[in-house]
Amino acid sequence: MSQAVAARDPAVFSPKTMTALLLVGVFAFSAFVVLLAYAPDLRGRDDPAAHALSTSAVGFAGAVALLKAADIPVSVSRDPPWRARPAKSLLVLTPRIGNEVKQLAAFGSVRPTLIVLPKWQTLEDPEHPGWVIKAGPGPARGIAALLGGLAKGTTVTRGRGKAAHRLAGGGYLFSPRTSVALDPIDQLQTLKGGGWVPVLTDESGGVVLGALSNKPVFVLADPDLLNTQGLAGLDNARVALAMLREIRPEGGEVRFDITLHTGRADRSLLRAMLEPPVLGATLCAVAAAVLLGLLALSRFGPAAPEARALALGPKALVDNSAGLVAMARREHELAGAYAELTAAEAARAAGVDRSLSGEALMERLDDLARRRGAHASLADLSGEAARTAKAGRRADLLSVARRLYQWKREVTLDRR
Repeated sequence: MSQAVAARDPAVFSPKTMTALLLVGVFAFSAFVVLLAYAPDLRGRDDPAAHALSTSAVGFAGAVALLKAADIPVSVSRDPPWRARPAKSLLVLTPRIGNEVKQLAAFGSVRPTLIVLPKWQTLEDPEHPGWVIKAGPGPARGIAALLGGLAKGTTVTRGRGKAAHRLAGGGYLFSPRTSVALDPIDQLQTLKGGGWVPVLTDESGGVVLGALSNKPVFVLADPDLLNTQGLAGLDNARVALAMLREIRPEGGEVRFDITLHTGRADRSLLRAMLEPPVLGATLCAVAAAVLLGLLALSRFGPAAPEARALALGPKALVDNSAGLVAMARREHELAGAYAELTAAEAARAAGVDRSLSGEALMERLDDLARRRGAHASLADLSGEAARTAKAGRRADLLSVARRLYQWKREVTLDRR
């Protein structure tokens, strides 16, 4: 009765519910891993620092929009320094105050590169997400130290206050007769020393845009010529566009790097697993894991209920007793007792007088066996059982037990 009731009881969770929970869990875990691998790229848009995804005053999202409006190919690069880039492209690096020389050196100096030096120290505006609060210019020595791996002895100088300036060509890319006006810039930042070839200079001869004589590397000393607050002035936007057009290789694109700000690990193992060519191996591993899971489900099925440490009932008592006899290797000694038990059960089933015992009972059962056509006598079987108990052979015990069972069926007319 209890088994029938248990069979009708519904499961706690149906197979459909468990399958749906499993699929949702796998999808959520996969999405978490992908977002974890690409978190630096997604985080950059919320960071108002001086990089190409930032729309703050010191960001360069305005420069990206300006180049797109001028039909100049432009992109935001999330590739690490060691990954190759097209030869016909201008890489724009916008380091922040605190970057190290080796981080810039990792990009190399073989292909066209424009380094826009940092200038302002800023704080995030708590009242306007994506805005910054100007905290003043950064240390000039720290900014100049970024160029130590390219031109030693470079110094950074700044003007006083906010003023309009006029830039002149230095004879390289822009002729000495070139003269362009700028909108007012706060504390114009320029370079001196280091052997930089002047491309654009201010009134005092300070290098605003310089180049290396032996490498295609350019440095823009003041980021206010290219960032969002600088491009708010029309004159500054014209100068910035002309500068990028002259530096950019013909037919190439302008690539703004953001890895110096996102802080992404260049050789992320997790990201490498989700990108070609390692992506194929990752998919094969996931498919193998899914197949192993399905094989485990089909092989083992539902979990078995936990059994009691000590079983109850007569069946458990018999099983335990039989186990003890088997452990002691004394099964053969039960042959005589089994013969007596068989004789008693046969007598009870055949209705033999209960007062009979011993040889009288055996003679009565043998007589009954002859009249019912039994193939063996109880006396012979009992003697064989006694010999088996002394011999101690398991095979003989099983043989005599079968013959005794067959004899009982013949005596009791049990033909099933």
